[in-house]
Amino acid sequence: MPRGRSTFTKRQKEQTRQQKQREKAERRTQRKQEKPIESNVDEMAELREHAAAQAALFNIGVEDEEPNADQNESER
Repeated sequence: MPRGRSTFTKRQKEQTRQQKQREKAERRTQRKQEKPIESNVDEMAELREHAAAQAALFNIGVEDEEPNADQNESER
């Protein structure tokens, strides 16, 4: 059965639309893959610095608080 001109143009339009959709999805996934890599490096360095600062504060705080904790228990 021969197809008319309108059917051919509709099919062409649909194929180009689907192709654009695939390209857009591919670009989106590529951006998602690139973005976390850059931010993970920065976040990891920041987290390490923060963890080191917290550890330093925690270690200082533990030494200062231990004698007070014993006093508080004996007062009860």
